[in-house]
Amino acid sequence: MIIVDAHQHYWRVQRGDYDWLANAPKELQRDFLPNALAVQRKAAGVQRTVLVQAAPTEAETRYLFELARADDSIAGVVGWVDFEAQDVSSRIDALVRDGEGRLLGLRPMAQDIADPDWLARPALDAAFACMQQHDLAFDALIRPDQLPSLLKRLSREHALRAVLDHAGKPPIGGNGFDTWSAHIASLAKRTTLYCKFSGLLTQLAPGMGEHAIDRYVDHLFDCFGAERLLWGSDWPVLTTHGDYGHWLSLALAHTRRLAPGREPEIFGGNAAAFYRLDIAALHPSYKGAPP
Repeated sequence: MIIVDAHQHYWRVQRGDYDWLANAPKELQRDFLPNALAVQRKAAGVQRTVLVQAAPTEAETRYLFELARADDSIAGVVGWVDFEAQDVSSRIDALVRDGEGRLLGLRPMAQDIADPDWLARPALDAAFACMQQHDLAFDALIRPDQLPSLLKRLSREHALRAVLDHAGKPPIGGNGFDTWSAHIASLAKRTTLYCKFSGLLTQLAPGMGEHAIDRYVDHLFDCFGAERLLWGSDWPVLTTHGDYGHWLSLALAHTRRLAPGREPEIFGGNAAAFYRLDIAALHPSYKGAPP
């Protein structure tokens, strides 16, 4: 089985554009670069990864292109652009050009924007139109209260390839399960949205055991099925709650419980299909879903 990590990050603190790190756990306030993940990735049997932006700057996206050029394990980059910029189309055009085929999609850091309806703003229409012209994917990094605005956006963008990062960051241990689960069910039923099977351990409240994620995982499988779930590590954010190999093993165990035999899709094939990855070239016997 070819395993693709559909969501991980690298950052170099001295670059200076990771403002969110100032309020992050201390263990994350240091460099995390390819050599730090290589041993764990190889030990876990993960062949390729999708590198996702961690700073709201185009400069960081171009930095990720440099990392991808130097490391064959990086299948491509999900970058950032100012979705409300007047010249957003030319900015996206430039990133596509500079990425030389490495730009897979774009991700605004919507979770940090106070307005719960931000994704539905008409000011973002030009950005989404340009993304679709370039066949770029959209990663939705949002809070639970922003799920309705994602539905509004996708209801207008029927051709947009979109994936929900970290299941919309449900409040595990809080009292918001019913509201979150209803929004997830509606999105799954009414749109072609994919969902990343990632970021759940980091949503655990202090002192909670891993079994607390079980009903959230169950709901994701019920709503999206094995056809629209993509496994991702969210490394190095993951390191605050577990290590790389452990999360992979735990996610595999959930998959064997809920969708036995569908591991090749969730852990590789769906990422290839969604992000247009040619992972068949990596292994001639690969039989996952085609792009």
